[in-house]
Amino acid sequence: MSSRNPAISKGVDWSIVWIWIALCTIGVMSIFAATYRESDTILQGFISLKTDYSRQLLYFIMGGVIGTFILLTDSKFFTATANLFYVFGILLMLLVFPFHSRIKGTESIIKFGNAFQLQPADLCKLFVNLALAKYLSRVETDFSKTRSQLIAAAITLGPAMLSIMQHELGLALVYFSFFLVMFREGLPANILIIGFSFAVLVVATLLLEKNTLALILTAIAGLAVYILRRQVKRNRAILFLIAGLWFVCVGVQRFVVPFVFDHVFEPYQVKRIYDAIGKDYVPKDENAAIEIEQKSKGSKKDGDYNVKQSKIAIGSGGLIGKGLLKGTQTRYDFVPEQRTDFIFCTIGEGFGFVGSLVLLGIYFLLLMRIVAIAERQRSVFSRCYAYGVASVFFFHLSVNICMTIGLAPVVGISLPFISYGGTSLLTFTIMLFVMIRLDADRQMVLR
Repeated sequence: MSSRNPAISKGVDWSIVWIWIALCTIGVMSIFAATYRESDTILQGFISLKTDYSRQLLYFIMGGVIGTFILLTDSKFFTATANLFYVFGILLMLLVFPFHSRIKGTESIIKFGNAFQLQPADLCKLFVNLALAKYLSRVETDFSKTRSQLIAAAITLGPAMLSIMQHELGLALVYFSFFLVMFREGLPANILIIGFSFAVLVVATLLLEKNTLALILTAIAGLAVYILRRQVKRNRAILFLIAGLWFVCVGVQRFVVPFVFDHVFEPYQVKRIYDAIGKDYVPKDENAAIEIEQKSKGSKKDGDYNVKQSKIAIGSGGLIGKGLLKGTQTRYDFVPEQRTDFIFCTIGEGFGFVGSLVLLGIYFLLLMRIVAIAERQRSVFSRCYAYGVASVFFFHLSVNICMTIGLAPVVGISLPFISYGGTSLLTFTIMLFVMIRLDADRQMVLR
């Protein structure tokens, strides 16, 4: 018998725990590399709790303590309280509206004095994952029916809408990753194809002139009618379907996209989206121009200054990097938000292509391990929850890195376990350890 406490160690996938330790350690050292100043002694900086890297180390330790308590918890607790946690998360997000603090353009943070702040939209990812897994695992849920699909979508999109209202577009987009869980559980592929097509239409609307895109859509509709002309003769409903799709696409192009960009997104968010697709954005009024200027304050450059400096930092790292504390772009604050959203450029500059590849390799192992864990579950709840963890991690990882190298708009997505932030680190940690606990009891049928 193992000398370790069997109540904790029995059935636990320790490879996931070691990967978590490795990523959190890399995170602390990356934040240290980005924020350390020679005027501070290293030991004093780590124990003072006044530096970002010392606070991140504290969050890491707190995550280990919380993870241990989760491993000691009966896995049935999570199925029994999933809906309660979801309601609690929604209430937390509603409390943001009267008690929020506006920080860097977002209104999704509640501050408790000067030492602690909470971002409910980030924490609520955990609660949505539990609630969605609970709903999909119900015996009476028939996910082949539209009603069940709409309820699952509402569970996911409710917090997303609240995040948008709190000017937190990045976290709102994360909730769409749960549609991958629904797809695994039987959501028709047509819905995902429609969603992808809508995204392509939005990008095309931004890239092309209105009349040009309308002509292209008309040509596509005409080509479809020509190709399906025999079927159209036999069934006129196909013609009406093609015409209806044409009207929907033109309506989205002419009315929906302009309305969303003018009345839902903040001007600085619109500017970032235009920067990502390589187009200039001209604000429609003076107030919008002022807001964009305030968001870029200190950069002395245009809106994509962050991305330009980030790419310079990553490129300057070369093959093996400049070494720890030797990166000029990150050490001298050329890259804004280099400890949070742009932490990957710190790794790229300090450890080069090889270091970046090693980090991506660790993430790849984590994702593959999570998927393997999901597929071996006997419980529908555990399987859905594990796929939810994989989906959220993959979305954060891919969007953050693409954002850092200029392939995606800057939307404020953290790099799991690496970016600075207590709420982010603890949320990812809790999500991971709940999955480990559920997997340890995989022989139990939790439904």
